[in-house]
This record gives sequence, structure tokens and C-alpha cells, in this order.
Amino acid sequence: MLPILLAILARLLLVLLFFPFSALDKALNFSLATQQAQAQAGNPRLARLLIVCGLGVEVFMSLGVLTGVADRLAALVLALYCIVTAVLWKQFWREPDFGLVGVSNGREVFWDFLKNLAVAGGFLMLAFGASASSAQAFLDAPFASSRPYRLGGSS
Repeated sequence: MLPILLAILARLLLVLLFFPFSALDKALNFSLATQQAQAQAGNPRLARLLIVCGLGVEVFMSLGVLTGVADRLAALVLALYCIVTAVLWKQFWREPDFGLVGVSNGREVFWDFLKNLAVAGGFLMLAFGASASSAQAFLDAPFASSRPYRLGGSS
């Protein structure tokens, strides 16, 4: 029972940022999220589409990771989502005050950028595993479940 609880906890901690918190924030503050996306996208319709797509990714891929339904593919999608959001919304290189010492908004954005990449790494580990053979297993059957809550040998 303890190994199953640990597996659930690890997956829950990995998706907790997205489901429920970020998804709920997007739903409750949709117009604000759209305004922020519009600053990058330029077009209000595109901004709304991006927020709706992000909401879908955060909810459905997180549920896939938690339930084990196509969990490795869901983890891959979330990893790509983290990388894309880091590049689009955590642009530390555009901050005029990037500094290594003292108060620096650029450095704060840099840390957020790195955190996004670190979370992406966690999802990539979940998607591909820790070995070449587990990565090959994903490539052979990307829609398969990793059966995360099963005890015992593989079959």
C-alpha cells in the first residue's frame, strides 16, 4: 500500500501546479489570463485560443498523469507545455535590469524560466523513464499506460 501512496504522491506533486491551481486560476481569471497572453500573441482571438488550449492541457494531461491513462504521452505533452511557456512567458533576456547582485526582476524571471525547465525535466523522466530501454518502450507504444499503481513485475 505504501508504494502505491508514494507513486500517487509523486505524481500529484508533479501536476499540482497545473491541476488544480493554474487551471483554476485560468478559469476564474480568464479575462486577465487572456490579456497577459495577448501581450505575447498580439491578437485577442489567438490569446483566447491559447488560454483555452492551456487550460485543456493543464486539466486533461494532469488527469492522464494522475490516473495512468496514456500517462507517458500526457507527461510528454506537459513537458513540452512547460518548455513553450518558459520560452514565451519567462523571457528573462528581455528584462532590462538583469543583474547577478541586488534587486533584479530579470533574475527573478530567469529563476522562473529555470523552474519551468526543471518541471519539464520531471515530466520527461515520467514520459521516457530513466533508461534507454524505457525510452524505447515509450517510442514503441506512446499511448500505453505505464501502469503506475501496479505492484510486481511487468507484463
